[in-house]
Amino acid sequence: MKAMVIQGPNLNMLGIRDPRIYGPAKLETIHQNIKQHAEQIGLEVDFFQSNFEGEIVDKIQECLGQYDGIIINPAAYSHTSVAIRDAISAVNLPTIEVHISNIHSREDFRHKSLTAAVCAGVIAGFGPMGYHLALQGLVQILTELNAIKEARKQAAAQNAQPQQ
Repeated sequence: MKAMVIQGPNLNMLGIRDPRIYGPAKLETIHQNIKQHAEQIGLEVDFFQSNFEGEIVDKIQECLGQYDGIIINPAAYSHTSVAIRDAISAVNLPTIEVHISNIHSREDFRHKSLTAAVCAGVIAGFGPMGYHLALQGLVQILTELNAIKEARKQAAAQNAQPQQ
């Protein structure tokens, strides 16, 4: 199983930007920890970060056929980007949205996520541990989807056998 972790704008500033809200860890450290946890649960992960909406849309589209799922922190674009929402919807890959801070305890404009409705789930407010929770959730979703595919394949094979 393979997943892409996509990080949105300003997340490259983690460790510098408002550590009271986002914590002291740098993005590179968070990615190292994600990679270690992913290996422990049998998931291969790659990482991408951009401050540009179009690059994030391109990366989501590139995931189609290359990855089994996406973990995304759209950051500020969660609240504004119909384009990112449409890209997530178009690729139809299991996607989990992560926010380091609790967006519901912050400014009113952060309470609404345009992207959340097209994601399998949203994790917010657990700091970098939210990515680990997302990994667990994604593995569970992918395991269930694989079981459904296998059951359908077996049922189709049984139905294709000649009746006696």
